[in-house]
Amino acid sequence: MKLLRTAVLATVTAASLATAACAHGHQPPSRAKEPLLIAHRGASGYVPEHTLAAYWLAIEQGADYVEPDLVLTKDGVLVARHENAIAILNADGSVREATTDVAERPEFAARKATKSIDGVAITGWFTEDFTLAELKTLRARERIPQIRPANTRFNDMFEVPTFEEVLQLVQQANERRQEEAGKDGRGGHGGQGRKVRPIGVYPETKHPTYFAGIGKPLEEPLVRLLNKYGYRGAEAAVFIQSFEVGNLRKLNRMTRVPLVQLINGSGQPYDFTASGDPRTYADLVKPAGLAEIAGYAQGIGANTSLMIPLVAGRLGTPTTLVKDAHAAGLIVHGWTFRAENVFLPDDFDSSADPAAIGNLAGQIDAFLKLGMDGLFSDQSFLARKAIDAYVKR
Repeated sequence: MKLLRTAVLATVTAASLATAACAHGHQPPSRAKEPLLIAHRGASGYVPEHTLAAYWLAIEQGADYVEPDLVLTKDGVLVARHENAIAILNADGSVREATTDVAERPEFAARKATKSIDGVAITGWFTEDFTLAELKTLRARERIPQIRPANTRFNDMFEVPTFEEVLQLVQQANERRQEEAGKDGRGGHGGQGRKVRPIGVYPETKHPTYFAGIGKPLEEPLVRLLNKYGYRGAEAAVFIQSFEVGNLRKLNRMTRVPLVQLINGSGQPYDFTASGDPRTYADLVKPAGLAEIAGYAQGIGANTSLMIPLVAGRLGTPTTLVKDAHAAGLIVHGWTFRAENVFLPDDFDSSADPAAIGNLAGQIDAFLKLGMDGLFSDQSFLARKAIDAYVKR
């Protein structure tokens, strides 16, 4: 891992990127003194997502937590990918989306399959059909090259990381921060001889109902690795998140670390769909739903539209969600704050170019004023500056 850090440092420097309450015994995590910055899939606005380079760069840019999405390999190893589909094809056979080079690897052509993932038919290649050794022969690629063409210069340079490798990277970063604090007394969170606030990890369990249905539940290997690396108890520097409810309830019985219920702007948790439960995400953000969430989780990860809806593409009137969640004893982390115009509310666009960088700080400021406790961002460098500026005011 030390060699990895050296190699990543050389690569990123060469590219100039470095400049660029609770039930069942749970206790709520301490509210942060300032909003937390969660690096969404790492520094994914600057390097291909879910790579060790992306996580490392996010830490260098000031992220408080790095966020790996977790799926399983054929031999049961947790790896970081946005989806278990590592390349998705259109009906005509062209590549619609890819986070690896698997579609160009003839030795894996026969692994192409069509599967129903959370009720959606997808044709492509899937992590659960590859052993870790096979997956390690693939190389990561930029998922949205049309929006982030600069990131494609890193295509095929990095492996698909295991969750354990991510934990090791975070561990090394924390050891380095502690050593530096001890040498010069700096670090902002403590002087000489004191511990600095550690960088945390914020894993998401992807498609837990699907993986349980193929005999590969995510919860056991996740908790086992977190325990191995010392993530135990309500104050551990970790949040486990999920769009589903059932697996968070299961995790609540397995670990005492903080859990976060992800809330989308529409639809319902897939485990509700599978079980015939008619409730939607809209029901979960009502006071009764938030009170129920507080029985098994310590926070919510809310789609930005649930806090400030868009009206004709622009920010509308804020809802009471943040206030209601806090009243239920829940912290609130918002997702996802991205700097490109295509992702920003029209209020903050810089031009008509969808790939150009707009006023991310303006959007972040509007949401922090609601009392949001933290945010997910692809551009950790810009988000760090925005949070710091807000806190100083």
